[in-house]
Amino acid sequence: MTDEERIKKAFEKKNWPEIKVTDSWATFKIMAEFVEGFEKMSRIGPCVSIFGSARTKADNAYYKLAEEIACKLVKAGFGVITGGGPGIMEAGNKGAFEANGKSVGLGIELPFEQFVNKYVDRDKMINFDYFFVRKVMFMKYAQGFIAMPGGFGTLDELFEALTLIQTHKVARFPVVLVGTEFWSGLIDWIKAVMLEKERNINPDDLFLFNLVDTADDAVNYILDYYADMAISPNF
Repeated sequence: MTDEERIKKAFEKKNWPEIKVTDSWATFKIMAEFVEGFEKMSRIGPCVSIFGSARTKADNAYYKLAEEIACKLVKAGFGVITGGGPGIMEAGNKGAFEANGKSVGLGIELPFEQFVNKYVDRDKMINFDYFFVRKVMFMKYAQGFIAMPGGFGTLDELFEALTLIQTHKVARFPVVLVGTEFWSGLIDWIKAVMLEKERNINPDDLFLFNLVDTADDAVNYILDYYADMAISPNF
């Protein structure tokens, strides 16, 4: 029996899937995405990531609010990071771009999100094939998170951030939820079910984020958080 036959038989006995050669080679593609992301993002100064739905239209109140928040962040000395696509992402990049700030886009190809919005600085645009690599860049290089109303992707990014802070895998940073009408139902469920009924989180975990409704409140929360720290753009 050859080595290959023995390995195959062992996998069949353990009921494990066979390892495909393409899976092994994929590690090099993943490494390349990390290297490109680290090299580009490490040269970017203090930024705030803005998350939200790609489906939000330009005439939506949340689009205009995200644009205003981004503008105020730039004037406060931050750059803005988004996913580089349409909707809330476009609004964030637009607000930063029109305020003459730095506008970063971390793109990924999706069925309804196949273009880079025109407000991303082209030297600060990175495209990814892997969601998990992209999320590392969002987490590692942002000094704050602003979550606008969105879908599953927004919730994924929000809870990823909260989990990393809760488990002390990253240094704590400010997380802001914008839109009481949108987020209050989720927060009520977290309090009533996760905390009080099931005891799956601690009471202090409710202070890992802050709920606001205005651009000033969102930006001021981040500024107050860093009031005693020396932050200055180094683009």
